[in-house]
Order: sequence, then C-alpha cells, then structure tokens
Amino acid sequence: MKNYLQHGDTLDFTAPSGGVVSGSPVIIGGQLVVPAVTAAEGAVFAAKTTGVFSLKAEGAVSGQAWAEGDTLYWDNTNKQFTKTSSGNTKRGHAVAAKLTADVVGSVKLIPTL
Repeated sequence: MKNYLQHGDTLDFTAPSGGVVSGSPVIIGGQLVVPAVTAAEGAVFAAKTTGVFSLKAEGAVSGQAWAEGDTLYWDNTNKQFTKTSSGNTKRGHAVAAKLTADVVGSVKLIPTL
C-alpha cells in the first residue's frame, strides 16, 4: 500500500503548557496518551495511544476496588483512573482486579479519534 503511514499505537505530539512527564497520562486534543519521554512545553514527544499500563487509580482515599473488565474513566482533575463516570470520560478497562487500598491499577487504554 502506498498510502500506509504507520501502525498508530505510538504517535508524535506537541507538549502542552507545563510539558509532559514520561508515563503520566495527558490529554492532547481529545485523546488520552501516555508519554514515552518527558518533554518541555512546545517540544515534540512520542506517546502511546493504546496498550496496557500500570497507572494512577482512585484508591486508598475513596476505597474504590476494581474487578477485571470494569469500565474505567479518566478523572482529568485528579489525573487518575476511576470507576466514577460522572464528570469523567470513558478511557479504559481494568485488566486485573485492584484492591481498595491500591493506588495504581492495570488499565487497557481505549483509543479515541
């Protein structure tokens, strides 16, 4: 195919105000991505748009547990995944159970357009 560009699971983006930190999810446009590198504001950086990651999750404070397969939402205010849909955006699924005290969980990102 002459028009194929790339797989699309890793793309280049421009770091927003404040820059990005490797491994810390960030919203670019309407897409939640996980930066592969730390980059200053305005710098081009590579980020994963899909995959399974160990990411910050609503945990000990709220006592939220996850079951395998739970739908997860991105809480952009607290920069964490949660099962609470209100005010948050659907962005993933739990790959494994998470105990109430756990502050990270295994998340399969849902790619967005």
